[in-house]
Amino acid sequence: MTTQRTARLTALLALPVALALSGVTTAPATAAGENAFQINLNQLNDSQGKGTAMLSLNGTRLTVKIESEGLVPGQPHAQHLHGSTDGHDFQCPDASADTDGDGIINNTEATVHYGDINISLTTDGDTSPDSGLAVDRMPKADAQGKLSYERTIPVSQDVVDHIKDLHIVQHGIDPNGNKKYDFGVGKSELDPKLPQEATAPADCGIVEGAAVGSIPVGGVETGGGTDEGNQGTWALVGTGGLALVAAAGALALGRRRHSTACAEPTGRSAA
Repeated sequence: MTTQRTARLTALLALPVALALSGVTTAPATAAGENAFQINLNQLNDSQGKGTAMLSLNGTRLTVKIESEGLVPGQPHAQHLHGSTDGHDFQCPDASADTDGDGIINNTEATVHYGDINISLTTDGDTSPDSGLAVDRMPKADAQGKLSYERTIPVSQDVVDHIKDLHIVQHGIDPNGNKKYDFGVGKSELDPKLPQEATAPADCGIVEGAAVGSIPVGGVETGGGTDEGNQGTWALVGTGGLALVAAAGALALGRRRHSTACAEPTGRSAA
């Protein structure tokens, strides 16, 4: 009986060590240096636009992933990181931002709330505020009004330090429902060559908080999950989780010893 009990205790001790080691060996080398933040995009101007975005920082390289839907089908949608890198607290606007009462929150009215363009989320080339209206380099929604975007771009240290003060805005609305941009609600106050529909904000989202992993699967179509979402979990096991798993093993061992000690006198009394 003593030999069997010793074997069981040895197995219990080996289990947490094996689990902890597996967590360490599968943790990605960059996990500790990477910060990821989730953004939930909610509609503005009754656009029906919504989505999920992730901002992932690795040093001064920023990866932006966006999956959104309810946008104007087949049309380009200007999109930006708005906000401040000096600590100013900007937010997404609500209906009260429509100060001229025309029923549409235009970009000038909304900028008071969500701040100036910090980064233009173009598909290629320049990403400075100068490319804010570069519609030829902005992503297009598909025939169902869904948009997928991913790009890694270099950013300044100010952006890294104030990433939680920035948020994403996607532009382009279709109030008359004809699935294209027209001048039905006038010209854009930003560029009279563009219709107001092309530049008015469609959705906006602020950073919700830190979240390790990739864009959540489910809800807005994401095109499937990746292994990245699991790597963050292993990273946690490989650091603080190591102590937790080891502690669990020690607790199980202590309970085993306690129950054995209590059981043995009872066995001798019964004999």
